[in-house]
Amino acid sequence: MNGFHETLDLLIFGAHPDDAEIGMGGTIAKHTRKGLRVGICDLTRAEMSSNGTVEIRQAEAEAASRSLGITVRSNLGLPDRGLELRAELVNPIVQEIRRWKPRVVFAPYWEDRHPDHIACSRLVQEAVFNAKLRRYMPESEAHAVQDFYFYFINDVKDPDVMVDISSVYETKRESLLAYRSQFEAAGAGNDYVATPLNQNYLERVEARDALLGQKRSVAYAEGFMSRLPYLAELL
Repeated sequence: MNGFHETLDLLIFGAHPDDAEIGMGGTIAKHTRKGLRVGICDLTRAEMSSNGTVEIRQAEAEAASRSLGITVRSNLGLPDRGLELRAELVNPIVQEIRRWKPRVVFAPYWEDRHPDHIACSRLVQEAVFNAKLRRYMPESEAHAVQDFYFYFINDVKDPDVMVDISSVYETKRESLLAYRSQFEAAGAGNDYVATPLNQNYLERVEARDALLGQKRSVAYAEGFMSRLPYLAELL
């Protein structure tokens, strides 16, 4: 969508199209509304998904991206259900970080019921570290991100940081509803397979966001974890 020389404020990595929207669609929308440049990088094309096709998922991801108002969305085409901690899988993520030079990177939380989400978290952690090493893949310019956070997809812990997304929750809903092949039980045709995603999953996501919001008396919130202490500036 944009040239290689342009940078991003936030870069979110997910194992599959829809991971970023589930975990932090509201936070993305809140930042794009403020004029920040936000990108999403999906590691795989979700070719092993029980419902939908790669082509359908790509179209759905594009629709969700329009809803969120992001600057760029990329897909590294890594193997779905084949994400492993190997250099040949880490290096494309390093290149993506160096390409966009984000101020903040997000990845799935390191504990989750889906093995691909865990693997994505590990791969991005390795890539964030390697991206700052000037002698690692010296053909591209090293880049050190300022902050690195983890978002929840399925399994939620007490977050280190929360973002009030009440004002943009309808935008998060719209981005998730773009993934009809994954979340709608009806209209899937003869190839339809019942999965946890199309059994009221979106209702559970909304309930989770409402419960997180309740902790700080707001309607909806998304939570994040950090490996480092959150550094706040006192007013």
